[in-house]
Amino acid sequence: MSLLDVRDLVVRFGDVVAVNSIDLTLDSGERLGIIGESGSGKTLTALAITDLLPEGATRAGRISIDGAPTPTTERAMARLRGKRIGMVFQEPMTALNPLMRINDQIAEAINLNCLHASAQIDTPQLLAEVGLEQKHGDRYAHQLSGGQRQRAMIAMALASQPDILIADEPTSALDLITQRKVLSLIVEICARRRMALLFISHDLKAVAQVCSRVAVMHKGRIVETGSVSNVLGAPKEDYTRRLIAASRFDVSTHQQHSVGAPLLEVEGLTRDYRQRNAFLLAGKPLRAVDNVHFTIGTGEVLALVGPSGCGKTTLAKIIVGLDTATAGSVRFAGQSYRGRDLPKALRRDISLVFQDPFSSFDPRLTIGNSLAEPLHLETGLDRAQTPARLAEAVSAVGLDPAMLDRYPHEFSGGQRQRLAIARALVTRPRLLVLDEPVSALDVSVRGEVLDLLARLRAQFGLTYLIISHDLDMVAAMADRVLVMQAGKIVEEGRPSAIFSQPQHQLTQDLVAARLPELG
Repeated sequence: MSLLDVRDLVVRFGDVVAVNSIDLTLDSGERLGIIGESGSGKTLTALAITDLLPEGATRAGRISIDGAPTPTTERAMARLRGKRIGMVFQEPMTALNPLMRINDQIAEAINLNCLHASAQIDTPQLLAEVGLEQKHGDRYAHQLSGGQRQRAMIAMALASQPDILIADEPTSALDLITQRKVLSLIVEICARRRMALLFISHDLKAVAQVCSRVAVMHKGRIVETGSVSNVLGAPKEDYTRRLIAASRFDVSTHQQHSVGAPLLEVEGLTRDYRQRNAFLLAGKPLRAVDNVHFTIGTGEVLALVGPSGCGKTTLAKIIVGLDTATAGSVRFAGQSYRGRDLPKALRRDISLVFQDPFSSFDPRLTIGNSLAEPLHLETGLDRAQTPARLAEAVSAVGLDPAMLDRYPHEFSGGQRQRLAIARALVTRPRLLVLDEPVSALDVSVRGEVLDLLARLRAQFGLTYLIISHDLDMVAAMADRVLVMQAGKIVEEGRPSAIFSQPQHQLTQDLVAARLPELG
């Protein structure tokens, strides 16, 4: 008898079938991965198992644990979720309560399951188990890094000592070193507790590292299942083969471009933030960017890599004029500035593509209105020319201008990323700063977006500054790489040299943290 048995699971939204006739089993201590593109039904399958489906969804089929059907009432199902199933949600920042300290949230999970006496488990023990110091428990979610928030979520999920842990994309937004630590933590805890794992991810290499068995989902159905070595090493289905092919970058397809004179020069850039202690007295400033120097040539693709919190995004904000440096300067096309004093005449030449395309769009505005906003920087542009400029930008990223009347929620993740790039292109800039442009995308869409960026570079002569945790993507796209640690540039070079023979300890750690290639 399997610990978890799902038979003929169907999830509908009205007449639309989102999950169709799913069968899967999970034994005690087994680690099963579910892979597939965005919208294939992976997360809905997990939410159906835990009876946490969104409003408007209906479920049919049979789900049993240890041979007993799951309860039909919410009160009984809540008790089952608390005691038998733990859930690690995809985005811990939105899943954690911003008004409660981490200690209180973990204690609440313990109290709700009445585990004080029977389990002899407490908050400090759980924090230690997931590798967090006790001081982290006294902090709020926004005071923790992405990896620390993910560990706090795992601690909450473990509070009830569940038999099954469901982890939904637990590492999609983490840097390589943190990702490797979180994956190792999940494997270690599952092995120590003999806990079953349902691991949902679009990262095939992470699934291969963590799981022993894998199920491939496509359009709501499981199209292939088996051991990781068989499915990912010798796939039988065309769809699985396409997924695996999309997970590999072909460096040779990205044509080398000539690099011209320096377009952007960063000279001694430093950014300090004031801090206050518990007594509201001014403390030692936090130095996010520390005396950084580099140049980007016209037509060059420069990548900036490093762990979370090293100062990459702060540096990017200064370059695009969203923050101001404490010291140093930036020179673009011969004109100097320190951040927010970026001359208006230059603002149209520097565009930023934000990390999360969904949150960067106003949900109340149509895509057309959102894309038109940067055009106020075009002082000589006639309003009658706006529709043509929008159509040009949307067509450049491979989308239909007829979509401009839709709202952000009506697009897929890949389409929103393309629209975010279109918004950055609408002013016809010379420099594009891309902050984690593919981190939240599934493998097939990620390949499409990178091919799009390569095509746009060739078509419009663009210069890119790419901020990323993905060394495989950087190796395929970048002409040069900067490695950043604690606000400083610690290593620089071409991807082929810097990743094959890293000199600095951080670069060595980043390269070592890369998951092995499939097959």
